Amino acid sequence: ACCHCNGGNTVLKSKRFCLVSEPDILDMAVYFDHKIESPPNSGAAVDLAWHGRHTVLAVSSRIERANGDVEGCVNLYLDEGEHIEDTSLQRAHAVTTLSWHPTRKILACGWGNGEITVWNDHDHQLHEVLTTHHSAVLGLHWHPNGNKLISLDEGGVCDVWKVDAKGRLQSVPLMQYQKPGALTNCVLRPIRIVGAMTAEDLSMAAKLAVAGDEAALDLFMWGAKPKGKLGSQKLAGSGPVSDSLSFFFGGSTGVVYQSDDRGNCTDVLTAAGPVKALLYDEEKNLLVTVTINMMLYQLSVSADNVTTLLTEFKLSGKAPLYHVIQASTGCLATCSNEKVIRVWDLVRDDNYVLDLAGLTDADKSQVVHSIAYSKTKGILAGGTSGGHVVMWQYKGGASQPGQKRIEGSDKWEKLASSKVDGGVSMLKWGANKNLIAVQTDKGVQILNENVMNLHYQQQVAAVQVAPGHLSVESMSIGAVQDLKTDIHIKGLFVTKDHVTVWNGKKVVIYELQPLVRVAGMFSCESTTVVVSESNLYSVEGDVVHVRNFQGIIKQSLNFTEVEGVPLLLDICKSFLVVGTFNGYIKLWDISLRAAKPHYTAKCMADLIDNFAGLVSVRCNCSGTRISVLANQVERGKAVSSPCLYIWDADVDTLLSFDFSTASDKSQRTHDLADTTTGREDLVRDVRDRYPVSHYWDGSDPRLLICETRRLDVQTVKASRTDGQQDGAGALPADVVIVSLFATPESGILLHDSIPLDQKHTSLIGVDVPYLYYCKKVAHVDDQTSSQSPPPLDNSIGLPSLSQSALPSPTVRHMVARQTMRDFAGLEDSDVGAKTAMIDFSYFLTIGNMDEAFKAIKLIKSESVWENMARMCVKTKRLDVACVCLGNMGHARGAKALREAMKEPEVDAQVAMLALQLGMKNEAEQLYKSCGRFDLLNELYQGQDNWAESVHVAETNDRVHLRTTYYNFAQHSEASGDFGTAINAYERSDTYRTEVPRLLYDEPADLEAYVMKSKDRSLRRWWAQYLESTGDMDSALQFYDAAQDYVSLVRVLCYCGRMDQAAEVAIDSGDRAAAYHLARQFENVDNIKDAIHYYSKAQCLTNAIKLAKEHHLDHELMNLALQGTEDEMLDVARYYESQPGTVDKAVLLYHKGGDVARALMLSFKAKQFSALQMMAGDLNEHTDPELLDRCAQFFLEHEQYEKAVDLLVKAKKHFEALDLCMSHNVQITEDVAERLTLPKPSKEQAAESDYRTRLLERVAECCSVQGSYHLATKKFTQAGNKMKAMKALLKSRDTEKIIFFTNVSRQREIYIMAANFLQQQEWRKDPEVMKHIISFYTKGKSLDSLASFYDACALVEVDDYQNYDKALGALNEALKCMTKAKMKNPVEQESKVAFLKQRILLLKKFVQARLLYDEQPDEAVKQCQLLLDEPDLETAVRVGDVYGFMVVHYAREQNYRQSYSLMEELRRRVPNVNMAYFVNMRVIEAVHHALDIPLGRGMGAEQSHDDVEDVEEEIEDEVEEDLSDGENGTGY
Repeated sequence: ACCHCNGGNTVLKSKRFCLVSEPDILDMAVYFDHKIESPPNSGAAVDLAWHGRHTVLAVSSRIERANGDVEGCVNLYLDEGEHIEDTSLQRAHAVTTLSWHPTRKILACGWGNGEITVWNDHDHQLHEVLTTHHSAVLGLHWHPNGNKLISLDEGGVCDVWKVDAKGRLQSVPLMQYQKPGALTNCVLRPIRIVGAMTAEDLSMAAKLAVAGDEAALDLFMWGAKPKGKLGSQKLAGSGPVSDSLSFFFGGSTGVVYQSDDRGNCTDVLTAAGPVKALLYDEEKNLLVTVTINMMLYQLSVSADNVTTLLTEFKLSGKAPLYHVIQASTGCLATCSNEKVIRVWDLVRDDNYVLDLAGLTDADKSQVVHSIAYSKTKGILAGGTSGGHVVMWQYKGGASQPGQKRIEGSDKWEKLASSKVDGGVSMLKWGANKNLIAVQTDKGVQILNENVMNLHYQQQVAAVQVAPGHLSVESMSIGAVQDLKTDIHIKGLFVTKDHVTVWNGKKVVIYELQPLVRVAGMFSCESTTVVVSESNLYSVEGDVVHVRNFQGIIKQSLNFTEVEGVPLLLDICKSFLVVGTFNGYIKLWDISLRAAKPHYTAKCMADLIDNFAGLVSVRCNCSGTRISVLANQVERGKAVSSPCLYIWDADVDTLLSFDFSTASDKSQRTHDLADTTTGREDLVRDVRDRYPVSHYWDGSDPRLLICETRRLDVQTVKASRTDGQQDGAGALPADVVIVSLFATPESGILLHDSIPLDQKHTSLIGVDVPYLYYCKKVAHVDDQTSSQSPPPLDNSIGLPSLSQSALPSPTVRHMVARQTMRDFAGLEDSDVGAKTAMIDFSYFLTIGNMDEAFKAIKLIKSESVWENMARMCVKTKRLDVACVCLGNMGHARGAKALREAMKEPEVDAQVAMLALQLGMKNEAEQLYKSCGRFDLLNELYQGQDNWAESVHVAETNDRVHLRTTYYNFAQHSEASGDFGTAINAYERSDTYRTEVPRLLYDEPADLEAYVMKSKDRSLRRWWAQYLESTGDMDSALQFYDAAQDYVSLVRVLCYCGRMDQAAEVAIDSGDRAAAYHLARQFENVDNIKDAIHYYSKAQCLTNAIKLAKEHHLDHELMNLALQGTEDEMLDVARYYESQPGTVDKAVLLYHKGGDVARALMLSFKAKQFSALQMMAGDLNEHTDPELLDRCAQFFLEHEQYEKAVDLLVKAKKHFEALDLCMSHNVQITEDVAERLTLPKPSKEQAAESDYRTRLLERVAECCSVQGSYHLATKKFTQAGNKMKAMKALLKSRDTEKIIFFTNVSRQREIYIMAANFLQQQEWRKDPEVMKHIISFYTKGKSLDSLASFYDACALVEVDDYQNYDKALGALNEALKCMTKAKMKNPVEQESKVAFLKQRILLLKKFVQARLLYDEQPDEAVKQCQLLLDEPDLETAVRVGDVYGFMVVHYAREQNYRQSYSLMEELRRRVPNVNMAYFVNMRVIEAVHHALDIPLGRGMGAEQSHDDVEDVEEEIEDEVEEDLSDGENGTGY
């Protein structure tokens, strides 16, 4: 196993699994360049080809001989440029194309003479193919399964070859096509099979799973499905690729052809120019064709290989086109010898460019010659003519919720560029996602991506900016030095005076002061090295060697087999901590000459659940606590643990802090949200994260700083078991720096959090009061060093450095520092002040205010108290803030805070504190978080930030929107910005008064504003102003524009233009204008016009007054009818006093509501027509005498209905009823209801008796008139249900009778209802029959019920011949008669005996019929005996007995006996209808059999031919007659 630990970026590899914890930001990557070790005389490279799965690079070269001959050569290389021996292929012709087998190390090569050779690197065999090509092979393309190979040549030949497992091609191609022109491009259309993975895919997945690939591990879990990408290769989509072949090819003619495995070849496109590229989008089934003259075509391909042209357009850019590739989903990238790369988003129909901005040493003539895209990394690389490899990372168009969608070039983030020797002509990404091959005019180089190494310690920081290039910065003096070495740096470590670098094979130590020189250099195969003073500690195998700077081993630190091999090292002060492969951590004290164990080794694997290996270990300055980052096993795979573990060696206890929940898992402390007010925001900022690096402060053993990143969405959801939800507001930062305190007493305490600035890549160290970060490349500031760096001393006897190691006069600050929030203002303080502040922060975090103030009581600096007050804004400790403000002498702030504490929201109170301290941004966020947008609005106004103030008012504080605009207007007015002020006054709806005031001294501007405005009130004000100046004509125009008609009429009258005023009053319909005009006419004694306009103004009182004064009676009547009731009565009194106008007075009294006065005048003046008209308006409140008098009047005129109505209103109810009876006035339901008095209370007995008598009288009258339902209702209201039932029976409404009976529940009513229903057609309605039985039963009239059952029995016998049901009915009748309690017992006994006798006879006949099926003769014998019974007719019809016997003998074909019985029946029952008892067919059969003609009424005679048919039907008829009838009712 091997490990290196550099600046917190740890890579741990083992044989069991691969645990990788590397930064997500690609700015932290550097590319090591490896020149390929080309064999001698191999020529200039012309083409590159990486294998799709193995890290093998094929390079084809062109060798030009002195005689002008051109030869070709192919060589294979490993990832660091090492040439693979015995792999050089050479021919006397140029190499034209290379193509690797999809899975195996088999390389197909095309040559200029048409040859194809296949190199099998597994067997080291070369297979030559006798091809049909006679010109240069321009393309070789493997089927995804590797069993077919497609070759294209310059002569237009396309061959499809069968290939075996060793790469040998068959002698004859499977298919061959000859097309015009050269064929240059081909693209296959994979046809996938939904199902299991192929064997090779499984083999590949197994290898990757062993290497620790997450997707591969998921694949081999039980029931799991692969997620995402598997290593550098995506698993076989939705299934393996079928052996079926479908591909497209084209070339110089511009024609694109489609071929399938059946040999069908069709033209699908004719492009305008030679084909430059063919690309196939498998996800959307799209074929993209691009020509060399920049034309693009998109064709859709259906499942049955039918193509349809979707779009075609010309690409912008410079022709001819150099390269076209697919870059991200749905995007094409092109380069054509320009200074930009053009990107075409085919999905969104968008295009944009990526420029070369940011190249520090590139001139303006540099252009892009080649491009390549890594699908697995999402990186687009471009090679320039100046030797730069520029890269962009694809961020995608998707955005976080609440953020604007990313568009255009913003989808790509610029990364650091790499410099190579010579101009770039070709780029190819390797199978390993970290490799890219670069072909230049000086050779081929392989760039290998490595994590940027960086380290900080003791005020010195070093950052790797290139494979052999460091930027070393001394933070104490601000000096920056560029340090270049001859090795590719794979690790570095800095101390105060030294920088140590290594590459896994060699270690070099540089001394920084006083001269930069090589202090030591030696060979050492180690990837993990740390340095302390003059000692160097390196992990070498299973031992940690202690060496001096010359490489001499001074001591060896050994580890047992149980502890495992050492992997991780860290030094802090005088303590060395080592983490092993088996999860042990060991601590040594290195302060002495020899390192000594400080504590016994501790196994983290035993203490951490689901432990999967150590990632990083750190030790504090006192050697008492060791912090650990680890991996854990989750769903069968190793993932980064969200927990930070701290082993407290003094008490031998493991503490842990879970960043996914922001809680101390060791349960040493309470929940953070409950510790201190305002901690909820801190918990929300820290929650749902995992730590990636951690650093102890160099002076305080309690303070620990962690860099954390957000968990993915699925992990967050899985961890939310308590229903937690993120609060509203801005999205959480991706990277947050978290400070913690760790003590044995309180556990791990969350102190503070700071989001990582977007200009920084990661945290590299902490040294109170600063945090140190590495900058992103795009934000590195170039500046001239303020002081000359110390010279480089190379006086020691070691290999000399190159001159490039000298620092450049222009330096780049790669490291930034940020003051910790608690220490703002203490940057230059002494150690005591810093220690006191750390103590204060710690005690404040645990809530111990007494100790917190005790820690800082000796601090007198006002800036320190101010800084602590600023801390209170973060912690929301207002009690501490009050003390801090007091020590600051900030009286105004203390007063403002006391007043703000009246606010109900804590955040609003803290926001006021922030404002007093000048923390405006924090105040804004606090106001937003607590929803106090009104206070936020006031804040923006106080800052003169009117844009934000208006925005807040419009979106969240609309109640103060107008006030905000008014204040903004006043501010603009004071600033002299009258235009903005006027606009704001308009929005505040105060412009009607404020704008005239503002422009009062500028009449022209005011008039222009009024003319432009359409506000009526403003125009009216301007008209009034003009009127006051005497400009009446202009005033009239503005009054008219303002539609102020009353003012318009007023001015016209003032000017004597009465006619125009009248027109305005009439046209406008304005009542006020009409009133003003009427007053003017009245003043000039124009009474008629005055009355007319008073009427228009609806001021009828004034008009009536004038009409009465001037005796205009005709107009007066019209005015009165338009007026109110009071006005009508007033005019009516006037007419009453005038002779000859009584009719008008009567009418107006009536209209005015004084009907009594109108009636009196009518009687007095004998106005009978008016009397009839007014009668309908009389009511019960009218004088009874008047009502009676009116009733008598209608009686005299034989208008009886009106008389009845008035008598009812006069409450003469019985007189009204007598009148109805005597003159046959129909009592309607309305009249009946009016005659129904309200139900009196129990105490009003007289009224109750009167009401009952009245209701019965009404009911009797209704009954006489045939209104039976109304009569029933009134009898019921009177409480006389018997009479109500009798009235209802007369209506013969069966449904209502049944309903009323069920509601009444009286015995007599039940019996009455049953008797009534028995008279109805109950035989046809079973429901009625059920009601009869039910009513007799409820009425306890069993004798009547018995009679009903007896009647039912007769119906069953007479109508249906159903003796079984008749017997059941008689049995029920017998039961009822037996239970009945008749008044005459003798009569009851007689009826019982009679029923029993009938039942006995009926039962004998039924039994005989039942016996017939088994003993027909016995049944007939019983029937003969039954005929001798004297009272047989009381129960059984004689004809049925004889009919039974006739049918029997007919069945026995004893027709003579049947005929004899029929004759006997005729004698016994004269005039009997034989067909009623015997089926007609039986009768006819008997007569035909005896040759006796049928008598009258016996049916028509039949021919002899029909006799046989009739006889055959006799049996069926007999069976029907003998069967039980199915008609009738069940009992």
